[in-house]
Amino acid sequence: MNDTPQMRRMRFRAWHRGTREADYMVGGFFDRCHAMWNEEEIAWFERFMEEQDADIMGWAMGTIPVPEQWKGAMMDRFLKLDFIEIKN
Repeated sequence: MNDTPQMRRMRFRAWHRGTREADYMVGGFFDRCHAMWNEEEIAWFERFMEEQDADIMGWAMGTIPVPEQWKGAMMDRFLKLDFIEIKN
C-alpha cells in the first residue's frame, strides 16, 4: 500500500506545498506516519492537504486555534512536530 500511485501522489503534494516551512511540516508528517495509516486516516490527510499553508502552520505553532473539524488523533500527532528533520 505504501508505493501505490495514490501514495506517490500524496507524497508529492505533501512536499510541494508552496512554502519550505509547510513542506517540512506536511511532507515530514507524511513521510514519518503514512505507512501506518488506515483508509480513514488517508482520507483525512487528503482533505488536510486542501487547507491553506498559513492555516496549517498557524495550527502547528499554536498561533491560531485548530478548527473543530480537524481535532482528533491525526491532528494530535501532527501537532507534536516530532517528525520534522531539517537537513542543511
